[in-house]
Amino acid sequence: MPPLVHGFDPPERFVAGTVGPPGQRTFFLQARSGARVVSVALEKQQVQALAERIDELLDDVMASEANEALIPAVAPLGLDDSAPLEQPIEEEFRAGTMTLSWDPDDQRVVIEVFPFNEAAVVTPEQLEDLDEEEFEEPEPDEVFLVRLEPGPARAFVKRAEQVLEAGRPSCPFCGNPIDPDGHLCVRANGFRRRDP
Repeated sequence: MPPLVHGFDPPERFVAGTVGPPGQRTFFLQARSGARVVSVALEKQQVQALAERIDELLDDVMASEANEALIPAVAPLGLDDSAPLEQPIEEEFRAGTMTLSWDPDDQRVVIEVFPFNEAAVVTPEQLEDLDEEEFEEPEPDEVFLVRLEPGPARAFVKRAEQVLEAGRPSCPFCGNPIDPDGHLCVRANGFRRRDP
């Protein structure tokens, strides 16, 4: 049976956002077209990796001699989006694997997000017992598919970076996040450091 596709080509809005206080935030990707809204939960590291890869992909396409698309080097001013996530937030699924590509025919960034699947997780011990040909990743039940023009893709990256920076400040000594009541810094031999 083919997977259920939550497709947006292009969305009216596609953003990364969070719910909850710093240190306890849940991250979401959210797309909207008209009244239809799809929200997918994911990890902070996944948001960071996706934003970095979109930026790199657009830079690579810009540098390509075969490129005919008009790609902005930075997010266009009129596309800034600092509004909160659409409410109510109903998680469609938790993100697992994500793919990213460039469609030269439509001149769009193509993002596919697949649900996390326990059956696809293989431990090193299991890997030793399996042949590469024997392992088949289970087919996903659904996929979140977003096709973005270059300007909105750069705007997504800009907002994602702002969302990532809005968390807890980092300790200047060890780099770990500092909670509002401080943290035990490994570089200070267990003494509690406060936000500078």
